[in-house]
Amino acid sequence: MYVLAFFIINTIINNVLKNTQLQRARRKIIIKAVHLFTSLTALILIAAIWGLNQNEIALFASTILTALGIAFFAQWSLLSNITSSILLFFNHPVKLGDTIKIMDKDCPFEGEVTELNYFFVHLKTKEGEIITIPNSILMTKPFSIIPMQEK
Repeated sequence: MYVLAFFIINTIINNVLKNTQLQRARRKIIIKAVHLFTSLTALILIAAIWGLNQNEIALFASTILTALGIAFFAQWSLLSNITSSILLFFNHPVKLGDTIKIMDKDCPFEGEVTELNYFFVHLKTKEGEIITIPNSILMTKPFSIIPMQEK
């Protein structure tokens, strides 16, 4: 039933998202989030069918969350990049194809945004280099979006 529900939900989501004005990269993120939600729901239902007690499920979930919390605390920048990617996704000040200029006093640079993902923003410079910037840097440093006429 999960496989059938997965394909039905996937078809519905794809049809709805095709009618929206969202960029393809943003649609992929939404689809991944829906897949994660349906997978977690299926796991919870399987655990209920197998007769696991709520205490056992809570113990397992708290163990996993504790391990993730320690890992994120050890890699604080990882957590800030994920949070920044969520803010960039919903606030969307920058989109694919925009040319931006990062105004860093030590190392200013500019380039076209070629990819936005959970951890990094990829910029392609005029020289053809690909610069990878952590999302948290894009949230903390001032930047300007260069209009199409100036490119």
